[in-house]
Amino acid sequence: MNTLHKSALVQLILSMAIFGSVGFFSGLSGLPAVELVWVRCVCAVILIGGVWWFSGTYRSEVWQRREVVFVLLCGTTLLLNWVFLFKSFELTSVTVAISLYHLAPVIAMILGSVIFREKLTWMGLGAILLCFAGTLLIVGAGQGGGGFQLTGAIYAIIAAFFYAATMLLGKSIRTLSVYATTFIQMLLSMILLLPFISWTSYLNLSEMNWTYSIITGFVHTGIVYLLFYNSVRYLPTRIISALVFVDPAVAILLDVLLTGFRPDGWQWGGVLLIFAGMFYIVKPQGNS
Repeated sequence: MNTLHKSALVQLILSMAIFGSVGFFSGLSGLPAVELVWVRCVCAVILIGGVWWFSGTYRSEVWQRREVVFVLLCGTTLLLNWVFLFKSFELTSVTVAISLYHLAPVIAMILGSVIFREKLTWMGLGAILLCFAGTLLIVGAGQGGGGFQLTGAIYAIIAAFFYAATMLLGKSIRTLSVYATTFIQMLLSMILLLPFISWTSYLNLSEMNWTYSIITGFVHTGIVYLLFYNSVRYLPTRIISALVFVDPAVAILLDVLLTGFRPDGWQWGGVLLIFAGMFYIVKPQGNS
């Protein structure tokens, strides 16, 4: 059992670290947000659908109409989450985008307290205020931030909202396997995006552009999903919550080292405030 847990831990760390590089790879793909997300969906459908089929898991699926509806709703919010996240990468730095994107647990806490009447403590409220203050610093409140910077930051916050919605909707999916759920969501996203695709965007891509685009699809989507979902079932919540920080840490490190982005003091302060608030929200409470 310990060996199994160690294997799951390695898989989770690897999945978070790989996803942390998605902003860097998206910038090298040469594709706009919608077109890149469509490539991701196609690659994920092929990979996850193949694993679902060849593993034989599809034979034991239990299909319930209510749960399928939640899978479709969850797929829609997941798609919007991706589109707005990649739009934010186009308009602002990965550091700014990924920091604001990880407001999702905070937004989920707020929505949960309103929709599901989940208890919101004073400490929880304080953590939310910390994250809000960090958000103001990152987007440049009082600093005269540029329009593109602000627009990209807003897109990242919208992406975080849809990510939080995906988390909450996912709570109702308990019977279908991870493979079935993810395959349906990717297929739905692929179909929904079809009317919005600018096919000419694919015509002038270089060989390297295609390489980065396909890696983003198969590795950052398909393989990351398989690693993540294969690991979380074997790990306690406190470990999963702590490792949520691997993703943004890798993203910020790559942004600073490889793209040369240099956050100013206010933005670093905002990043620290957001992560301080997040740390309280995701850490286990009491003895649980």
